[in-house]
Amino acid sequence: MWVKTFWKVILLYIVKGGDDLPTDSELVKEILDGSQSAMEVLIRRHYKSVFAFIYRHLGDYHTSYDLTQEVFIKVMKSLKYYRESNQFEHWIIKIAINCCRNYYSSREYADKNSLLSYSEIVEEDNITNIFEQSLNQQEIKKALSLLSKDQRDVVILFYYSGYKIREISKIIGSNDATIKSRLHQALKKLKKIFAGGDYFAEQ
Repeated sequence: MWVKTFWKVILLYIVKGGDDLPTDSELVKEILDGSQSAMEVLIRRHYKSVFAFIYRHLGDYHTSYDLTQEVFIKVMKSLKYYRESNQFEHWIIKIAINCCRNYYSSREYADKNSLLSYSEIVEEDNITNIFEQSLNQQEIKKALSLLSKDQRDVVILFYYSGYKIREISKIIGSNDATIKSRLHQALKKLKKIFAGGDYFAEQ
């Protein structure tokens, strides 16, 4: 049934404005006016990026799935507070960050995880290559878990999600200098974690 409503809203906007798909802000207005189909389009548009961000944080598929659902529930409940002056993608990622932080502070996380010492040495050319190698995902997960929450957020947004420093500043709500400092400190810590650091080229 949702497929029909999905294409219904797409066709509606094609008829109204040519081939352009509705913007996020237009979809938000439709949702606030009671459109179920607009909600489905908005969720479909951002679901993969939100899930990917959370999965990079947690490394657990099922928990990431649950938190992604939680993010979109919060998004829908908070839509009336969304302002067009903010880029919607940045706004929703900020909600995802808060959900991840809440999870790390929860009893569920404490019960499921014990901090493991990290002894593996990964031989790669630089930090970007390490993040791109799927064979090293468990090592990366352990390393990221040793960073502070603020450092982990910046590393994931910069290296995985591909945001620029200025964009991260808007998402996090800090200035560029603070973001650069967190990224620098995170890279220094990752060098120590990976037991060597010569292969980490300064970014």
